Amino acid sequence: MDFSFMKQYYPFFIDGAKVTILLSLFTIIFGIIIGVLVALLRISKNKIFKAIATVYIEFIRGTPILVQLFIVYYGLPQLGIDFSDIPVIGEDYGDLIAAIVALSINSGAYIAEIVRAGINAVDKGQIEASSSLGMNYGLTMRYVVLPQAVRNILPALVNEFITLIKESAIVSMIGIHDLMYNAETIRGNTFKPFEPLLVVAMIYFIITFSLSKGMYVLERRMNRC
Repeated sequence: MDFSFMKQYYPFFIDGAKVTILLSLFTIIFGIIIGVLVALLRISKNKIFKAIATVYIEFIRGTPILVQLFIVYYGLPQLGIDFSDIPVIGEDYGDLIAAIVALSINSGAYIAEIVRAGINAVDKGQIEASSSLGMNYGLTMRYVVLPQAVRNILPALVNEFITLIKESAIVSMIGIHDLMYNAETIRGNTFKPFEPLLVVAMIYFIITFSLSKGMYVLERRMNRC
């Protein structure tokens, strides 16, 4: 195997890693926001809200992420929603925003179930105690339930983040210059079909392994508290 191409093309891998990490970071942030809101709707006593949340979760989890990405990227412009036409975003970032939206919608469905499980794991006696103290549903969720749920679901959220980093390679299908897209570019320029993929695999491994180890250290510290 010959890795001499790295002298010329290593900036491609660095730039691709930056895009992958940035994309994943924004996606997990928006995914958490969507997931928390959907989880609260899922456990709501309102049948309509509960039904909407259930349909959303089941549909997203029951369809391929590639289909969802294509629906956002190709389908929304047909409905008049084109992120490239937004002045603040512009054409240069329209594709990236579409990718973030698609991945956030997908991740939100999985995070919603994680959050719901974390909320259900909180002792119901604490909710009843909060109610007896005069706290309404919103205050109980904000100050009693969610803080405890976060501690329970943190490992699962990190695992979702790791999964998201790996799944983000799919955005290369719509021309986002992430790690996978740049690797394909290098393969085409150097006529080396194998070595660039090994480099990309190692970069993905370093990123995800670092996150796993960081979560392990954080979890140990939290258990000591």
